[in-house]
Amino acid sequence: MGDIFITENFLLENKSAETLYHEFAKDAPIFDYHCHLPPKEIADDHRFENLTQIWLYGDHYKWRGMRADGVEEKYITGQASDWEKFQKWAEVVPHTFRNPLYHWTHLELNRPFGVSDRLLSPDTAKSIWDECNAKLSRPEFSCRGIMKQMKVVLTCTTDDPTDSLEHHIRIAADKTFGIKVLPTFRPDKGMAVECSKTFNMWVDKLAAVSGIHIADWQSYIDAIRKRHDFFHSVGGRLSDHGLETAYAENYTEWEIKNIFAKIRRGYELDCLEALKFKSAMLYEFGVMDHEKKWTQQFHIGALRNNNTRLLGALGPDTGFDSMGDWPVAQALSRFLNRLDSENKLARTILYNNNPKDNDVFATMTGNFQDGTIPGKLQFGSSWWFLDQLDGMTKQIESLSNIGLLSRFVGMITDSRSFLSYTRHEYFRRLLCNILGDEIERGVLPRDMKLIGKMVRDISYDNAANYFGFDLNK
Repeated sequence: MGDIFITENFLLENKSAETLYHEFAKDAPIFDYHCHLPPKEIADDHRFENLTQIWLYGDHYKWRGMRADGVEEKYITGQASDWEKFQKWAEVVPHTFRNPLYHWTHLELNRPFGVSDRLLSPDTAKSIWDECNAKLSRPEFSCRGIMKQMKVVLTCTTDDPTDSLEHHIRIAADKTFGIKVLPTFRPDKGMAVECSKTFNMWVDKLAAVSGIHIADWQSYIDAIRKRHDFFHSVGGRLSDHGLETAYAENYTEWEIKNIFAKIRRGYELDCLEALKFKSAMLYEFGVMDHEKKWTQQFHIGALRNNNTRLLGALGPDTGFDSMGDWPVAQALSRFLNRLDSENKLARTILYNNNPKDNDVFATMTGNFQDGTIPGKLQFGSSWWFLDQLDGMTKQIESLSNIGLLSRFVGMITDSRSFLSYTRHEYFRRLLCNILGDEIERGVLPRDMKLIGKMVRDISYDNAANYFGFDLNK
């Protein structure tokens, strides 16, 4: 029947958009500097047995859609067979029109599986299941095989400071695999002081892996710094922080020493003590990143684990998070300003989870550009609930109106799925359509070489240059 939905010009509404995409964006490599892929699966070159395992396991976007459509939990995270789970997803897909799940689903079937002649539905579920499962048995559909098919050159995973990074080390030692897989330092648990028991368990683990007896605040920072050094030795050059909002409460070193001693004795902190501790830790992390010329990333604004009943049954990261609406501008400004005033502000990427903060984040980055690095502070790509057509468009518009779109380091997958690399395609098509439309309307010059260079830069070159990785090693 030929392409019936994801055609070669999907989302490209005019000839200028088509030219920009096909000549400058389509074949650009993927530089995926933030994701949640399991490094063990890359190290093992894991092969998935069926489409459910690679597509539905761990995908809380799809899980939320299935729950909203009335699917029982046993077909989502429960004991139903993989085929039964896939059947249920096929039943849900026709009900996802205008939700990004519909586009993502068919983009992921198209690449890498090559399924473009059928829409997923109950009627086509079995044929798509059989065709994709047959391909998953081939070497080019292993974890590494898919990364190669999608032209990935680098991916940065998200890793706790206590992680051994053994899988990253194993990947780096394998000279048959040319894609860089590097760790990202994610120290959220090092400032999560809402529960003293949980925090102290993590501190004890940190002490064990660092080999430092953590007796006080200073030895705690020493242990974190040692792990930061270790990540650097393995190739890590980025940190990432998942925050509700920015933290920049005034504090003294004496206060932080006493707060740390209090929680280590098993006492709970009050709200002000917790805020002061988080502020101190965020500053210390920023200083470490600047010392090593890293890039710090801040994913701000997620309200997590809203459904306590299902959190207890299924655990975190299972589809019960939403946008938060904390005030952020003032504290974020104070935090960045403190580091900048001390000449300790590293390259920084800010991601918001609530569209109300688009212009706040876009303007905030402009406050601390210092001329040393093009786009030193970045208004990061649309994240989580915003990485869809409307969210990406609004992010591009805010960045264009207030900053320099031409210096943007582009899209990320921010995903646990090896099929999510089509998020880069989705973003590139949208970007080319926006620019193509403005060329057609005379808002931008009809200079395909000039505008095309910007498209290529945003698709790949800006990121490849910004982070300072040596991609030839």
